[in-house]
Amino acid sequence: MQQNKLYVGNFPYSVDEAQLRSLFSAYGEISELAMIMDRETGRPKGFAFVTFASQQAAEKALEQNGRDLGGRPLKVNVAMERAPRGGGSRGSHHGGGDRTSRW
Repeated sequence: MQQNKLYVGNFPYSVDEAQLRSLFSAYGEISELAMIMDRETGRPKGFAFVTFASQQAAEKALEQNGRDLGGRPLKVNVAMERAPRGGGSRGSHHGGGDRTSRW
């Protein structure tokens, strides 16, 4: 498990990537910052993943947990690996006929 990747959540939708980078770069070098966006609207979903170059920097950045940002308390913790999703065709339709039928 990667210990230098943090989940940062509960921030206002108005916060942008530059603001997050500025806030967390004080703790060390950021190797990746992934702000999660809504597929339909293209707007931020209010959470991101920040990966630091070192585990020590990530541990220090955990101090931001609970800090007020735009009137909301940040949630900062070590990112957990997501359990693998089941495979399969995920809603694909095979063959002709009406689109409401399912196999």
